[in-house]
Amino acid sequence: MCGIIGIVSHQPVNQSLYDGLITLQHRGQDAAGIVTCSKDRLFLRKNNGLARDVFHTRHMMRLRGSVGIGHVRYPTAGCSSAAEAQPFYVNSPYGIALAHNGNLVNTDELKRDLLREDLRHLNTDSDSEVLLNIFAHELQSVSKNKPNISEQDIFDAVQNVYRRVRGAYAVVVLIIGHGILAFRDPNGIRPLIFGRRDTAERTEWIIASESVAIDSLGYKRERDVFPGEAVFITDSGKFFSRQCVNPTVVSPCIFEYVYFARPDSVLDGISVYKARLRMGITLAQKILRIRPHHDIDVVIPIPDTSRTSALQLAYELRVVYREGFIKNRYIGRTFIMPGQGERSRSVRQKLNPIDLEFRGKNVLLVDDSIVRGTTSAQIVQMARDAGAKKVYLASAAPPVRYPNVYGIDMPCSEELVAYQRNEGEIAEFIGADWLIYQDLEDLISAVGRGNPQISRFDTSCFTGEYVSGDITIEYLSMLAGMRADRTKQSREILNDKYDLNISAEEML
Repeated sequence: MCGIIGIVSHQPVNQSLYDGLITLQHRGQDAAGIVTCSKDRLFLRKNNGLARDVFHTRHMMRLRGSVGIGHVRYPTAGCSSAAEAQPFYVNSPYGIALAHNGNLVNTDELKRDLLREDLRHLNTDSDSEVLLNIFAHELQSVSKNKPNISEQDIFDAVQNVYRRVRGAYAVVVLIIGHGILAFRDPNGIRPLIFGRRDTAERTEWIIASESVAIDSLGYKRERDVFPGEAVFITDSGKFFSRQCVNPTVVSPCIFEYVYFARPDSVLDGISVYKARLRMGITLAQKILRIRPHHDIDVVIPIPDTSRTSALQLAYELRVVYREGFIKNRYIGRTFIMPGQGERSRSVRQKLNPIDLEFRGKNVLLVDDSIVRGTTSAQIVQMARDAGAKKVYLASAAPPVRYPNVYGIDMPCSEELVAYQRNEGEIAEFIGADWLIYQDLEDLISAVGRGNPQISRFDTSCFTGEYVSGDITIEYLSMLAGMRADRTKQSREILNDKYDLNISAEEML
């Protein structure tokens, strides 16, 4: 999962791109990058780390131009080397930079085609670099080396990209001297939204992963990029769009609403905040069905993502709601940390219980989801250590039993706590006196009520049914080998040893 942004303006965009990345920082804390364009020159800065650590005053001053794109990364494929920070750049044709959110599921096939037929070199293991080179090749093919290209040439190239790539992708592309292109996979799995701002000089445009980035920068939200659609905005602010491929059944990732997106965002017409409120209602209704005479004294959220659902759940149960954990906001989101050891250490650093909210009480902890279970086990134990009499745990999402292949780094099935375990066995594993999960039908209803036109969501991490329809057992086995914690730890050692952290300015 990553965050992407693109801006076309009449004034320098470096500060706006940086502010947008700060707003999208929750989508990736591993690396950040910005590329801007002034006349016929690109200016690029990217590196590992949070946006605030990657960009200093000296870097911002070098990012000249009124057109640019940015990216915050959380690695799902490849590795976490600084060489794989985005945006990626190729100089032919025209000079192209690309930032990508998602995951291609036919990367190996595309790599073979690029090397053998397209004769293009790849310098990393990133599927985003693959996607960039596929687009560059197709643009070169349709443009026939013309010095200038039209929006129709660009859309024709995107149409060819759609024929070749499979998986989930939301993409922003900067083409030197032409403008910014954005497109979204035919299933609409990953979000992409654009907005505009009318000034005295001209209309300015923004494209981003979440509406909160658009709102925070003072733009008016227009709409989501349709699945299978490409939009192109010229350097002068002219807007063009084309439905390059007919969308299949629109299937946004439901985990965006459960965990990843900020609550103040609206994705595909659905308020994330209201969706989480409805998750709390349906979860409370299930508790009342199963345990009408429950003995819950207090509802406490595991901050931050579950707070909205927990508050509504407590209201429906007519039980006291309390903040029982204080969060250190300088520790990253544990779900997206690279190794289990680091995740485990971070839980104790990140959360500190308020003893008086636990002591002598039957506590219902509410979390957005339970993935590996080790973090949940630590939090349950923290509640007991703080004096809780009984500790119950409720998940606003169903059991996560399968890996996500569309851009969320859920591990191989064997590392998921719900894999081949029932709820009783999971409760025993994490040490809870009672465990309750949201039903999948209730989750779909809670999210889908925000936009009745969406008839299906990607729920593959709960069901094992992949909306693109082309995921094989062999692919899942390969993915498991890449995502297992032991593999990641070995890869990180190699990265630390060989990563030269060459700055983008030096590379260009």
